[in-house]
Amino acid sequence: MASPKKKPRVRVLIGAATTLGPGKVDLLQAIAETGSIAAAARRMGMSYRRAWLLIDHTNKCFREDLVMAATGGRGGGGAEVTPVGHEVLRRYRDIEARAEDAVADHIAEFAHLLVDPEG
Repeated sequence: MASPKKKPRVRVLIGAATTLGPGKVDLLQAIAETGSIAAAARRMGMSYRRAWLLIDHTNKCFREDLVMAATGGRGGGGAEVTPVGHEVLRRYRDIEARAEDAVADHIAEFAHLLVDPEG
């Protein structure tokens, strides 16, 4: 069986407080797909509280919220990725793809130096 493609994990650091990486972006993507912080957290195997804290922190790092949440009740709660949130997702995925393309050969060579966890 062929080993999975090795690829870099991109983390965007701008200033001391703003960090955006694969975990937060995957959570944002899951919220966009499920319309719910709770459902996104379950999908990712994390607690609702952890997911909510990550979204709250991320929202505070941007000029506009990336996720808007509605509290539960008769109609139920929910969450929506804002237009700015969708833009952040798009831009991050673009950076990720460009980084992967730029370093693919180096990652493949570097991978030969690592112990194969499946071997």
